[in-house]
Amino acid sequence: MKSLRLTGIIATTVFAVAMPVSLAAQDKTKPDHHHQYHHYQLNDMGTFGGPNSSFVLPSPEVRLLNNSGVAVGSADTPTLDPLCINFNFDCYVSSTFRWQDGVVSNLGALPGSNSSIPGWVNDNGLVTGISENGIDPLTGGPALEAILWGEDGSIDDLGTFGGNDSSANAVNNRDQVAGAALNAIPDPYTGVFLISGATQVHAFRWTKSRALQDLGTLGGTDSAAFFINDRGQIGGWSFTNTTVNSSTGAPTMDPFLWEDGRMVDLGTLGGTFGKSFSLNNRGQVAGSSDLAGDQSCHPFLWDKKGGMRDLGTLGGDSGQAFFVNDAGEVVGAANLPDGVGCDAFTPAHAFLWKNGVMTDLGAPDNDPCSVADAINSRHQIVGFGWDCQDIFIPGYHASLSEDGEPMADLNSLIPPNPGLQLNWAAYVNDAGEIAAVGTLSNGDIHAFVLIPCDENHAGVEGCDYSVVDAATLRQSAAPATQHPAAGIPRSRMPAGMLNRFRSRWGRRTRGSVTNPATAAEQTSSANTGSVDLEGEQLLGPLYGHYKGYCGVSGGKLTGYCTAYSYYSCAAKVSTACPSGKTAIKPGYFQCSDRFSRYVDLGRGCGFN
Repeated sequence: MKSLRLTGIIATTVFAVAMPVSLAAQDKTKPDHHHQYHHYQLNDMGTFGGPNSSFVLPSPEVRLLNNSGVAVGSADTPTLDPLCINFNFDCYVSSTFRWQDGVVSNLGALPGSNSSIPGWVNDNGLVTGISENGIDPLTGGPALEAILWGEDGSIDDLGTFGGNDSSANAVNNRDQVAGAALNAIPDPYTGVFLISGATQVHAFRWTKSRALQDLGTLGGTDSAAFFINDRGQIGGWSFTNTTVNSSTGAPTMDPFLWEDGRMVDLGTLGGTFGKSFSLNNRGQVAGSSDLAGDQSCHPFLWDKKGGMRDLGTLGGDSGQAFFVNDAGEVVGAANLPDGVGCDAFTPAHAFLWKNGVMTDLGAPDNDPCSVADAINSRHQIVGFGWDCQDIFIPGYHASLSEDGEPMADLNSLIPPNPGLQLNWAAYVNDAGEIAAVGTLSNGDIHAFVLIPCDENHAGVEGCDYSVVDAATLRQSAAPATQHPAAGIPRSRMPAGMLNRFRSRWGRRTRGSVTNPATAAEQTSSANTGSVDLEGEQLLGPLYGHYKGYCGVSGGKLTGYCTAYSYYSCAAKVSTACPSGKTAIKPGYFQCSDRFSRYVDLGRGCGFN
């Protein structure tokens, strides 16, 4: 596939092109030794009377657990949501929760029948996120407002720049907030910046004394801020001009670092799209950038001293970096040797990049694909493994790696719980506590906090303090392998975006569907994850309706209906999608602001 994943997201002349460095050295296999893992106490966040609860899933970087063990997420109420915002993969009104010392508190939303969801909690207990705020008259969908919840449970609406939507994405330990807010100037590219609306969006910094501060752009019309460190540095993305590239269909977009009143362009690795996913307290930025020609993308690490460094891949042509800790250790996912393209991004494995070496972390439970989403100061890495297909949640395995060991299945480290499957480990704090999402035996999705049964958590009720040898855990048979970082040298070259807009590894516009596949593609399992299908028709979120398309794998229906959900695609078994039946019109459906799925565009479906 010529083209990576999340959605609604995604020329200037390339001034220089550097030749890639080959993988000259042989892979080094880590010596065989017996690493041991601790068990975990499992804490179900429950709900507020509805079926589901969840955490915001990365990327960009989120902080769902602070270092005091306070967790924040969203849980369903019993009330149906007529707009079906799908914060928790269903059509119920949901509310932000805070979990502290074993007690769940309802932080609420803006007045009315509004849903809310948080994405960050600082060490002072302040929480940032978004709340519905009625209807956006320009889109017909929900208006979303930036929210700051206080330690005392108070709710502050941070407002906008005159538009109908905003998002509070991060808050540092100085209580400064970074996010994005709309003005009143019409704009077609708002969704590129992971926010709904129909007018221009600008990055902001909020402080109690100055309220919203517009950080401007790198020269284009739009920007957004996604993280802020304890030094007050802010990271995000911005258009650099207003010229639509003929090869991409959109203006150029670069990652930026804002400090001391100035937005600094971080450049790219030679392509026309660059995006940051994480910022540490040393001012280092990790993310993904296209190479020249926009047919592949590589993970990068940027710092002031060296500029943008290409971290290479695991032998394939593409990869992305999702998190950098304060030691400068980077995790993400990268293509294996037969993996091609930023959109399909399979097969791929989680990686750890450290001191110039990229280590393949394998995958849990013999899964062929894996992703690493976060790493803490103790070198613990969390993420998930999956079968490389696009059915979200049910087939995923939450995973953990320590000290560069292969990814292990977290389900092997929790108390026996028939019917429960931990699907995604989204964040790990410096105490080793993990925020994860799992599926219950009845299909409901819940948020969980895992507490390690280790020397730093003595006396935890229900903890099994024995250790488990890594060799006995469910993990991939292949040991972690190391690769010298391959790619082009560090670069400060300007760059931008793609016509198939993407966030994490999807490039198409929000709510879009694609052209049909050829007859050969409809029947070939080899092509279902690697066919480059351009998005032409804008479908848009189906507010108030849980409708979508039947999922496809290998040219056949999977038995699941895939529908639009704000943060991630919703999927449920459907009689309208008989498993094994040949797909009529295979293609890609942009079913969330972050993901696209391979579906049968000729066969609609729905569920409540």
